[in-house]
Amino acid sequence: MPRRPKRSHNGGPPLDDYKGPPWGKGDPYIFLAWQAAHAKAWKAPSRDVMLMRVDKAERLGLTYEEYTLEFLERGRHLQEEDTERIAAIKAARKGKRFSAFD
Repeated sequence: MPRRPKRSHNGGPPLDDYKGPPWGKGDPYIFLAWQAAHAKAWKAPSRDVMLMRVDKAERLGLTYEEYTLEFLERGRHLQEEDTERIAAIKAARKGKRFSAFD
């Protein structure tokens, strides 16, 4: 009978000295599909797009990563009128470091 994962376990492969395949005991197709989707989503945009996002993020008081992640998750660019969402993003960052440059 398989063991049930711990309550806080996300179902991913273990992070310690694991000697098996990178997808763990799960389906390799799903692992590779998620890996490709992640690489495609975070592919470096053109220079102009990146500069636009950096400028917009700075005006909103967010980091480039926070602004880009919000766009990737929600499918829309944040505006100055989205004060509640911006405040929620800033509140979630307490205790976290997003960039090596901070």
